Amino acid sequence: MKQKLLLKKSPLNGQETEIQKYGTVANRPLSLDHKVRLASANGLNQILADTMTLRDLYKKHHWQVSGATFYQLHLLFDKHYGEQAELVDTIAERIQTLGGVAIAMAPDVAETTRIARPPRGREDHTIQLFRLLQAHELIIAAAREAAHTAVADGDDGTNDMLVSDVLRTNEFQVWFINEQLAGTGIADIDEEAAHSAVLAHA
Repeated sequence: MKQKLLLKKSPLNGQETEIQKYGTVANRPLSLDHKVRLASANGLNQILADTMTLRDLYKKHHWQVSGATFYQLHLLFDKHYGEQAELVDTIAERIQTLGGVAIAMAPDVAETTRIARPPRGREDHTIQLFRLLQAHELIIAAAREAAHTAVADGDDGTNDMLVSDVLRTNEFQVWFINEQLAGTGIADIDEEAAHSAVLAHA
């Protein structure tokens, strides 16, 4: 009861506290046009939201994986989680460097990400792996597009980060995840059939 009372009397209630709106960029002497920095920051925020979701998907699977390959996948998922967590910080810091505001809170990320929400319960490890591949491919495609745009706009710093960090990390992780699906048939079926397979197990 005291906690509720304190919240009601909070000096923040009903007040505007933001010093910079999300979706804007502050001035930075980076020799980059405002429009370029804004476009890069907006594109990176989408990739950031998706990367945060992929990071958390890895942790979910780390906790819930089961079966004969439990131990190796338990360790692999946690390793990839750590690498994605590092990417989250790298992308967010690039957005802030450009003068933008990095997306941060879970509700905002949930509203922004394009990665499908998995069920709360445990899934078979092959479906877990395929969900990860789908998420990786989405991020890789967005990163390639954003990197090409950054080159065209002269934003070399963003291009370098996307290629050196985001693309290479995700491509490397795809290799490891895809090899776990070798022989299952899931990695080889066409996109539409694969999507149907995931929905059937959701």
